[in-house]
Amino acid sequence: MSPRHKPLVWLGAEIKTPPLSTGARVETGFLLRKLQAGETLTMPHSRPMPVIGARCHELRVQDESRTWRIIYRVDRDAVIIVEVFAKTSQATPKAALELSQDRLRRYDHTSKGRS
Repeated sequence: MSPRHKPLVWLGAEIKTPPLSTGARVETGFLLRKLQAGETLTMPHSRPMPVIGARCHELRVQDESRTWRIIYRVDRDAVIIVEVFAKTSQATPKAALELSQDRLRRYDHTSKGRS
């Protein structure tokens, strides 16, 4: 990884095959590398999720039989991967929103203790 690339920080979520197909996992890796390099992704790949918090977004990855969502936040020093789930309805599940908010609160609290 280049010194200019931000590290990925995983908060209890993972991306692996299965359940993602190899193609979806490769696409996800490609998009995450763009984020690490400082690129801003827009629709159709990513959309802002201010309901979760500042700088939070939802990465959208189409798989063979479903669509995956990866909730992430872009911080000054890292890209935080918050949650990964299969999209099954039009709205983001309330449980995924709440879990994401909780994970970020805990991460921010722990991070402040390290500064």
